[in-house]
Amino acid sequence: MTATYPAAVAGPVPGTGQTAQPAGRTPLPRSYLMCRPEHFTVRYAINPWMASGEAVDTALAVRQWHALRDAYTSLGHTVQFINGHPDLPDMVFAANGGSVIGGTVLGARFRHPERAAEGPAYLDWFRRHGYHPVHEPRRVNEGEGDIVAAGGVILAGHGFRTDRGARHELEAVFRLPVISLRLVDPRFYHLDTALCVLDAHTAAYYPAAFDAAGRAALAAHFPELIEASDADAAMLGLNAVSDGRHVILPAQAVALAADLAARGFEPVPVNMSEFRKAGGGPKCCTLELRP
Repeated sequence: MTATYPAAVAGPVPGTGQTAQPAGRTPLPRSYLMCRPEHFTVRYAINPWMASGEAVDTALAVRQWHALRDAYTSLGHTVQFINGHPDLPDMVFAANGGSVIGGTVLGARFRHPERAAEGPAYLDWFRRHGYHPVHEPRRVNEGEGDIVAAGGVILAGHGFRTDRGARHELEAVFRLPVISLRLVDPRFYHLDTALCVLDAHTAAYYPAAFDAAGRAALAAHFPELIEASDADAAMLGLNAVSDGRHVILPAQAVALAADLAARGFEPVPVNMSEFRKAGGGPKCCTLELRP
């Protein structure tokens, strides 16, 4: 059963000292790239989630992935597809396949050899589908896992996967200022596990995943920040996708969904339990194709 939340009205948010935004957040049509999950499983451990050794129910993962895709299309968004490969079980996590901003593509270069072949596979898809320019990366970056477009700037996570020096490549390719954010908790090994940009002025995040400088940088950039609880962060509740109004997030992040609804967003819960066994959720499975 899908949870429902009451429409928001302006007023104080209990315990925060902040004022909820009234209903009226504006959704924008989006285009996404997703990878079919038939080959998804956990064969190795390159993050703490994988180290648990939980077996993946692939048939259930396929159903959950289709539900995520259907959530996007029901909201009017466009979804394109890239075929997976039997030797690349993590290729389903399309967010890591590259970064697309203003039609320009910067490919991904992975930290771990187990995922190295995914970078060229995604670059080939972009070239075959007419993207230009397409840049091959020189520094290690794991795509939208650590690279987030946010209101005229790029937020770049580092500390576990993406090189801190990748910011210079991002600035050169996209010609946008870059804010570096250091991740400090290995459970939140990618930026998209600890931060979701909701619109140009608003983000949800888990403060403990960042160092003091990163928390200060986020507070300076976003007029409105929503803090996720420990419990919701542990459910990868922040591995979410927003179109400016609708927020597709893991169904288990109940308190975060209520907070979003109180601030005028419309939560769309999806169950991604099988993907969480590999450290993933809705955002990990979704690469935004920004024109």
